[in-house]
Amino acid sequence: MNTQEVIALAVFLGVYAFIITEKIHRTVAAMVGASVVLLVGIVPWEKVPEYLDLGTILLLAGMMVVVNVARESGLFEYIAIKTAKLSKGNPMKVLLLFSVVTALVSAFLDNVTTVLLLTPMLLYITKKMNVNPVPFLLSEIFASNIGGTATLIGDPPNIMIGSAAKLSFNEFLLNMGPIALADLFITVAIVYLAYRSAIRINSSRRAEIEMLIVEMDENDAIRDRELFKKSLVTILAIVVGFFFHDQLGLEPAVIALTGASALLLWSGASPEEALEKVEWATLFFFGGLFLIVGALVETGFIDLLAQRIVSLIHSEAQAIFVISWFSAISSAVVDNIPLTATMIPLIKAMGSSMNTYPLWWALSLGACLGGNGTAIGASANVVVIGIAHREGVRITFGEFLKVGAVIMFSTVAVGSLMLWVRYGL
Repeated sequence: MNTQEVIALAVFLGVYAFIITEKIHRTVAAMVGASVVLLVGIVPWEKVPEYLDLGTILLLAGMMVVVNVARESGLFEYIAIKTAKLSKGNPMKVLLLFSVVTALVSAFLDNVTTVLLLTPMLLYITKKMNVNPVPFLLSEIFASNIGGTATLIGDPPNIMIGSAAKLSFNEFLLNMGPIALADLFITVAIVYLAYRSAIRINSSRRAEIEMLIVEMDENDAIRDRELFKKSLVTILAIVVGFFFHDQLGLEPAVIALTGASALLLWSGASPEEALEKVEWATLFFFGGLFLIVGALVETGFIDLLAQRIVSLIHSEAQAIFVISWFSAISSAVVDNIPLTATMIPLIKAMGSSMNTYPLWWALSLGACLGGNGTAIGASANVVVIGIAHREGVRITFGEFLKVGAVIMFSTVAVGSLMLWVRYGL
């Protein structure tokens, strides 16, 4: 290995180590690593736009603005109360309905945003019902990661994969949607079996809970009715735009940014406040990470790794299982964003010897669902556990692992088999 290859690999491994140990904030680690590969000239300045992947960064930024504005209307709390009222005091229905709503919302909004909005309401409802909130919170976490698997914009790895492989919103929905649906109901069944004694209540208690929930008025959650309507219309328009972006000849990032600017203009919301709440640290983390992985591409390390993997894989069917399971197990212990950033150029390099189309879905499957394996496997996991802890509800790493590992292995097994039946036979 020459000097540049050694530096590129050392920077990558060093940044990865800091991300895992959290000794340094992951954004700072990524920015420092990017600065090093630029300073020593491993990534030439003229190639920065090529590796930066503005499609991913601008899509995330646009959706963050939309969510920040819509949040002020009370839209998401309204959805949560409506869901609770549909359950009619039945804990099993609450578990199922909240899981479905979480998965649906996570398919179109960032997972962290989804759980930030829904977790306080779920804690409130389980407190009113006087039931153990842990199974409901775990189901919410698993559903958010599964729902994010279904669409192009549901989870950052999918945004990255879609941008790199030029995959459309509809392609994601058709390939990953059925897998997400099957895995969602498998997950709810596993959570119910694991916590069935905590979820069951007698009929008199159920009637009392139903009365409490009926008294909740979802309209009280609406803080700004005009903004509520405008936010709803804008979000629906953005979703329709995602469905037809291929036919319109528009990138998803363009649709997200157009929706964000339209909502700011139409609602009269303060752009300073909306932009202040954008997760800039996340966006800079993405940018830095893309440049670090770009350094591995520039030095030829990714091509070499791809050649080694291809020499061990003799068919696309094998590749589907290897990539999905490697990504899932890795994502359970490390952040799925750097993992995806590393795997994308590797899969591209494998294109010289095999059809990589099904491999993108294998990567999406593993990177998104592997996060359910451990308490630190995905950002949504950490956020929900943190909110619960502040409210006096403790979910230990071990308790999460006992259910999460079963969920991860079950859902990835089903998903990889579905991909194999479709593409590997």
